[in-house]
Amino acid sequence: MNIAVLGAGYVGLVTSSTLAYLGHKVVNIETDEVKLEYLMKGTVPFYEPNLENLVRIVVNNGNLSFTGKASDAIKAAQVIFITVGTPSGIDGQPDLSQLLNAARSIGQALDSTQHRIIINKSTVPVGSGNWVEMLISQSIQQIQLTPARSQKINPISFSVVSNPEFLREGTALIDSFYPDRIVVGVSDDTSSSVIRKLYEPILSQSFDQPLNILRPKHLKAVPLIEVDIASAELIKYASNSFLAMKISFANEIANISEKVGANINHVMDAIGLDSRIGRSFLNAGIGWGGSCFKKDVSALINIASEYDLALNLLPATVKVNEAQRLIVIRKLQEELKIIKGRKIGIMGLAFKPNTDDLRDAPSISIITQLLKMGSSVKVFDPVAHDALKQQRPDLDVIFANNIEDLSRDTDALILVTEWSEFILAKYENIKKLVRNPLIIDGRNCLNKEHLIELGFNYKGIGL
Repeated sequence: MNIAVLGAGYVGLVTSSTLAYLGHKVVNIETDEVKLEYLMKGTVPFYEPNLENLVRIVVNNGNLSFTGKASDAIKAAQVIFITVGTPSGIDGQPDLSQLLNAARSIGQALDSTQHRIIINKSTVPVGSGNWVEMLISQSIQQIQLTPARSQKINPISFSVVSNPEFLREGTALIDSFYPDRIVVGVSDDTSSSVIRKLYEPILSQSFDQPLNILRPKHLKAVPLIEVDIASAELIKYASNSFLAMKISFANEIANISEKVGANINHVMDAIGLDSRIGRSFLNAGIGWGGSCFKKDVSALINIASEYDLALNLLPATVKVNEAQRLIVIRKLQEELKIIKGRKIGIMGLAFKPNTDDLRDAPSISIITQLLKMGSSVKVFDPVAHDALKQQRPDLDVIFANNIEDLSRDTDALILVTEWSEFILAKYENIKKLVRNPLIIDGRNCLNKEHLIELGFNYKGIGL
């Protein structure tokens, strides 16, 4: 199929490269000139494992190209994906300005040569399918009513589909090629047929695995979940909200564990063996971050408020998460007593490993508070230094070259991101470099017994 994808962010670029690898002809549309220049040179403007190599493969074989001009790509496409950002506004409501512009640009470019399927992959409030359809129709009408188009023309035919993404940064290509499910909200048989054809190689897992993106051994087929458009839109928000709630629950129990002398890992391991609950997303620590959870939880709260529904669990989920980040500050105060003038090493900046994404990252909250309290803050992250320099030049931190450089003469180390570099580090060497052997494990991922044996004062979360 000929496909146009509006947006070359995480979702757009992963979607484009995946579909191109499966044999579709994809044009990725990006209006940001700086980002487009990177892409035209074969460089991905953000970090995601294996993505840059995959992009180069599908560009070289002619299945993927990039453009800053939407019109020609839209006219040539049978399927048009909308993958633009919908960031959270000040009031928690999603900013739909990019979605509005994308819908209008599609309406202005469509013609009557073929029926198009417009697939909304952006995370959007319930009802956005209707809204996008209205915006496209309005743009078509405005074009048709201009004097140059006043003569009789053939009707323009299109359908809007909801196809929410469930990509995790750091494993986005794995999630794209080997998803748990593909969810689509459709309202007509034509769209349903096109979607099935579009995703058939993934549904049947009939493609050769790309690069070293290994297919899970148990995976034989992927289920396609066809629902109405409103249900598809709600599934995305509800899924992320539930995962965020599980993490906040684990952190609440972790705080109780510390008070009563229990071990949160033992508690959650036992709870997770219950088939009704499951172990995933029950890891205690300093809470969740990233571009999705807070945005989607806030959006769902706002959707409920539009219908005069008062939610209790979701606001509490956000409140618990915000408080959890600063628990490491409390632990520092308990051990060091005075924070002012102390040199603190921050292990990791990105909100999770294998990404350079700092959106809603716990590290920012922790660093900001430490600087406010008069600490000297040193940081090391394998990939996110440039992102911090560009996005938060106001933060007066020292950038270390590696974990050894980070550790030298510190009064405490705080593990914020569970990069393998930190988990596998030689702490017997690090012990010789620190001024004070205090380590606060904000992700409960280090070997507590080994660190204590080496002479570290180890503090975890709920341990």
